[in-house]
Amino acid sequence: MPTERRRTSLNFLTTSAAGGLVAPGLVDGLSLRAENVDWSYGTGPSVSGDAEALLLALTGRSVALDHLVGDGVATLRSRMA
Repeated sequence: MPTERRRTSLNFLTTSAAGGLVAPGLVDGLSLRAENVDWSYGTGPSVSGDAEALLLALTGRSVALDHLVGDGVATLRSRMA
């Protein structure tokens, strides 16, 4: 996926317009950062990884959690359970 599409998708999924795609409160209080795209969102405990893994996690795919790092991953994992 081209870089700009990944960035656009991440931006969309972290807005209220994505309500039906992202569980309410999923990323509240977390700092997300894509390591392969110039993109970040939020503040708080960190969750970072490739943009693709973040996109999957934002849309509820728990398989992506093993590809993310940071002190906020445990919080994200518990919210997806």
